[in-house]
Amino acid sequence: MRKEVKDPAAWVENVIKNFINSPENTLRNRENERAWAEPLVGFSSGDDPLFDTYKEHVGPFHFTPSELFGLTFPHADFKAGELTVISWVLPQMEKTKADDRRETRYPSESWVRARIFGEEVNVKLRHHVVAVLKEAGIEAVSPMLSPLWSRKDSERFVFASNWSERHAAHAGGLGTFGLCDGLITPRGKAMRLGSAIARIKIPATPRPYRSHREYCLFFSRGICRECIKRCPADALSERGHDKLKCKSYVDMTRKYVPEHFGFEGYGCGFCQTGVPCESKIPGEL
Repeated sequence: MRKEVKDPAAWVENVIKNFINSPENTLRNRENERAWAEPLVGFSSGDDPLFDTYKEHVGPFHFTPSELFGLTFPHADFKAGELTVISWVLPQMEKTKADDRRETRYPSESWVRARIFGEEVNVKLRHHVVAVLKEAGIEAVSPMLSPLWSRKDSERFVFASNWSERHAAHAGGLGTFGLCDGLITPRGKAMRLGSAIARIKIPATPRPYRSHREYCLFFSRGICRECIKRCPADALSERGHDKLKCKSYVDMTRKYVPEHFGFEGYGCGFCQTGVPCESKIPGEL
C-alpha cells in the first residue's frame, strides 16, 4: 500500500539529510571524521525537456528518466510527468578541502578517503533512498545502482555514460558546469552527487540560471583560470578538460595512495580546491 505523504519534498529531503547525519557518514579514519557536510537536494520532473537535450549534448545513449524507469519497471503503466528525479549534493567537509588545498602534486589522505569511503557512503545513501521509497509503496531506481548503467565511449567527450549525476543535478536546479567539467553548486564544486528516479510527484526545483555554464567565471566573464593552474596533470586549458591526461594522472595515484596512506585508493581534487568555486558560487576574484 502506498504511504500518504503530505509534503513529499520535505520528506525525501529529510530521508537524505538524516542518513548523512547518521554514523554511516564516515571517512573511516582514526578520528572517525564525517565524510560529507549537510546535503543539498533538488528535484526535476521526469518530463523535463532538458533531459531530451542530453541525448544531443551528452550522446544518444543517455537515458531520459522515463526510459530508465520504464526499463526497470517494464510492467508499470506511467507517464513521464508522474516521475521525479531526486538529486543530492554531498559537500566536502572543510577540513578535507583545506587538506587538499595545501597540496600541489598528490592528493591529501582525507580527499582520497572521501573519494573512496565517502563514495561508499553515497552508494549506501542511494540504496537507502530507494529502500525508503519502496517501503512507502513508491517505485524507484537509483541509476548508478542499476545494471542498465554503463560507461560509453564518446567521439566528442572521450568518456561518458548513459546517466550523468551532474546533468541530473543541473536539471534539478543544483548548479552549472565549470571549465573542468565539474558542477558548481551553491556549496561549490568540491562535492559528490547522487540521484534516484521515483514515481512520486514533487514540484521541480527552480533553475536560477539561464546558461549551463553561468556560474563559471571563465565562461561567464572570461576571467579566473585558477583550475588550470591547479591541475597537476596539465589536463586543463582554455579549451577545456583533457580526460585522457586526467585519467592518466588519477591512475598514477593508485600506486601513491597505498604506499603513503596504507589503503587502496586514488584521487585528485585539485581543480575543486584552492579555486574561487571551491565552496560557493564565485563572485569577484
